[in-house]
Amino acid sequence: MDELYKYRTLGGEGTAEFKDRGSKFIAYAYPLGSVEDVKEKLQLLKKEHPKGVHHCYAYRIGIDGTNYRANDDGEPSGSAGRPILGQIDSAGLVNVLVVVVRYFGGTLLGVPGLINAYKTATADALKNLPVIEKWIEDRVKINFDYPVMGEVMYLLRQSEATIYKQDLQLFCVVEAGIPKKHAAAYIKKISEIRGVEITPVKI
Repeated sequence: MDELYKYRTLGGEGTAEFKDRGSKFIAYAYPLGSVEDVKEKLQLLKKEHPKGVHHCYAYRIGIDGTNYRANDDGEPSGSAGRPILGQIDSAGLVNVLVVVVRYFGGTLLGVPGLINAYKTATADALKNLPVIEKWIEDRVKINFDYPVMGEVMYLLRQSEATIYKQDLQLFCVVEAGIPKKHAAAYIKKISEIRGVEITPVKI
């Protein structure tokens, strides 16, 4: 039964390199917490590789299969982002981002050559990394007053929630992921604490 409540993702970050006729393709694979993380990772890689001519990427996030992106970043349509996404999917992974930085070597590879390069670099980066199973979560934002923090945090710990963001001032805000298998029961318990407001979060 637990399989229905779990998903497979990366247990760490990794990189791999592929070369073809002078062009160099460097793949970076990351576990992904939210879509906001994508922009941050891209900016860091663009700083790290200012001479890279293309920063192509793909990600899939969430377990319903609808939240994904494949970006060719100026390469011929379908020659970069799609092959990268194809490798993430064939590995059965979600909440994963792969960015491939290309340095142009002076020889055009053609669409089949590009597809092969982006696919191979991505596959090599993914195969070197540990894959872990994680609980599928209901992501929520919890607003509450400081005096009830102990009760809220106790229930979150008890539910084995992942804390993604927290701001514990006079008015507290916590963004947490509660394992789906018992999320409804814990959300009900937390919402019964005086002054607590819970809203669902889209990732």
